[in-house]
Amino acid sequence: MTTPTSDIDESSTRIESRAELVEYLAAGSKPMADWRIGTEHEKFGFIKDGLRPLPYEGTASIRAMLEGLRDTFGWEQIVEGGHLIGLKKDGASVSLEPGGQFELSGAPLETIHQTCNEVGRHLEEVRQIAEPMGVAFLGAGASPLWSLAETPVMPKGRYRIMTAYMDKVGRLGRQMMFRTCTVQTNLDFGSEADMVKKFRVSLALQPLGTALFANSPFLDGRPNGFLSYRSQIWTDTDPDRTGMLPFVFEQGFGFEQYVDYALDVPMYFVRRKGEYLDASGLSFRDFMAGKLPILPGELPAMDDFVDHLSTIFPEVRLKRFLEMRGSDAGPWSRLCAFSAFWTGLLYCPDCLDAAWDVVKDWTDADREAMRQSVRTLGLKTPVPGGGSMQDLAKQVLALSRQGLRNRANLSTSGDDETGYLTELDEIATSGLTPADRLLARYYGPWNRDVRPIFAEEAY
Repeated sequence: MTTPTSDIDESSTRIESRAELVEYLAAGSKPMADWRIGTEHEKFGFIKDGLRPLPYEGTASIRAMLEGLRDTFGWEQIVEGGHLIGLKKDGASVSLEPGGQFELSGAPLETIHQTCNEVGRHLEEVRQIAEPMGVAFLGAGASPLWSLAETPVMPKGRYRIMTAYMDKVGRLGRQMMFRTCTVQTNLDFGSEADMVKKFRVSLALQPLGTALFANSPFLDGRPNGFLSYRSQIWTDTDPDRTGMLPFVFEQGFGFEQYVDYALDVPMYFVRRKGEYLDASGLSFRDFMAGKLPILPGELPAMDDFVDHLSTIFPEVRLKRFLEMRGSDAGPWSRLCAFSAFWTGLLYCPDCLDAAWDVVKDWTDADREAMRQSVRTLGLKTPVPGGGSMQDLAKQVLALSRQGLRNRANLSTSGDDETGYLTELDEIATSGLTPADRLLARYYGPWNRDVRPIFAEEAY
């Protein structure tokens, strides 16, 4: 069965007031019993012979991977402009980032056990299709070997518009699009007040997430000077839609203030009749007034606003849930650890309160200083009030562990969810980020050759 990319229903109700947008976000509030965990991760595909990036077309290709998953495991295909660009099944989806990064957006699940099993099952399916083609996948925050020119371009309409716009607003936007991979977790909130507290705590602690998962020290076949080059890229991509969002910490912040922020972020595109219309740099406020130059007199539908929200890239993003966005992709074990870390912290009310006590006195300047420093200093980054990011990691991991213990979700073998934090505990205890360990191998047994990463770190 073929599913085209979703389009705007021409007969759907049009947005007539800002209040409707606020109500849309507020409708994401759920009782605690209905809170779920969604895990997303990206990875780089490569042809093992010659360590070449995986192109879209060909015998060994992105398209062949999608077709194999579709035909072997019963995924439903998603087509845009005649191109197979994604898959979906059971609330999960497989999609393509601009440079062919292969992404799993997991279904909303109840436990870390379930989400970790989902990721593991996906990686096993990918492996079964990839191995006969001589293909493998690498979990890393930045592409370690191929140049931007060598990186393929996926046939998705929105990426053509975004690529052209990126050069107008920052120096590293194309690097972000084509050469980075992340892991995210999507978590729910119970009310506006709960959303605000979770937003503030998770935003303040994104630099800690960057440090614990820093995994992008290479670019163009050599060290790039950063532990998380992916984090560096986000500091010079597009200041209108990225960053630490100081207004989230202002008195009175809530859904209305986020809507106002979103309305002031320049647009990228509008979807109509299966096509992406270039709206780059235009105003959604003008759209709501019927004054969008490319669609004069037309008001947006809610799907237009949902599309617009998806083009905003702060360190934490609000939709009808909160997305944690500050960390590099990595191996399967750390994908599970990532969701466990944030779930333990944010889904335990007492742990969330304790985490707020840790960060509540930090200033905008404090938070930004950590964001700027952590990409090079990692767990050695100073934190407000004294001490290092390593000290903060131990403190916050203890809170997350307590939160997971309180959830008391047991696997079939009787284990709770705290075991998924073991690797993070080891990182915090050693003070060495994953990137530090990669660099030690690069200067040691790899003999200053980055290529062994594809054998030792591949899925």
